[in-house]
Amino acid sequence: MGMMGEAAQANSELLAETRLLDFSTATIQALIDRRAWRRQPPEAAAAEIYTFVRDEILFGYNSDDALPASQILADGYGQCNTKATLFMALLRAVGIPCRFHGFTIHKALQRGAVTGIFYHLAPNDILHSWVEVWLNGRWINLEGLILDRPYLRQLQHRFKDRSRNFCGYGAATANLCMPEIEWTGSDTYIQRDGINRDFGLYDTPDAFYAEVGTNVTGWRRWLYVHFVRHLMNSNVARIRNAAI
Repeated sequence: MGMMGEAAQANSELLAETRLLDFSTATIQALIDRRAWRRQPPEAAAAEIYTFVRDEILFGYNSDDALPASQILADGYGQCNTKATLFMALLRAVGIPCRFHGFTIHKALQRGAVTGIFYHLAPNDILHSWVEVWLNGRWINLEGLILDRPYLRQLQHRFKDRSRNFCGYGAATANLCMPEIEWTGSDTYIQRDGINRDFGLYDTPDAFYAEVGTNVTGWRRWLYVHFVRHLMNSNVARIRNAAI
């Protein structure tokens, strides 16, 4: 296969629909039609999709990492891994190639959002990811969409005197007052400083979870799904509403 053929095949793989990237579902297609993302140039569409996932899909904890994009959209909230899945599905639906980069972060990044005994029960290393998007002939790392703007504003207000090298409440950044989260066509980050292991690149989140697994299993998973995440989401909502 020649270079042009290899490039076409790679591009096709990075636009494919999967069980998790289920962008042909009616709810995702209706959203794309309402926002007219298909009728925009790729960079403009990517910028709007990025902002949508960052701010209109609130920061919160879903029942699992390996959820399909349509379920994350229905939930209306997500964390790093689930927002990454939805972001990828929306990008691929409008013809923008993207891939998944898997990591772990230390649980200290979640301190404050997760409290008390549940923080101590959490695994030290938590699965993390960001999305890499092919635009204008280069790859762009996009991690800065995890925290919605209202939630981030409350953190910035509460910790304005301790914003340097901030780690906690779902953020790990050298400067909480001015994190690299705005769309400029370049990399964005909000949790990068908490990364402690790099799993590398995957074409899809499906492949990553099939190889690595998800964050919690067994009785911890049951406790998380049915109890802990609801407390975490209530805590995040209180923070967002300025009741830290």
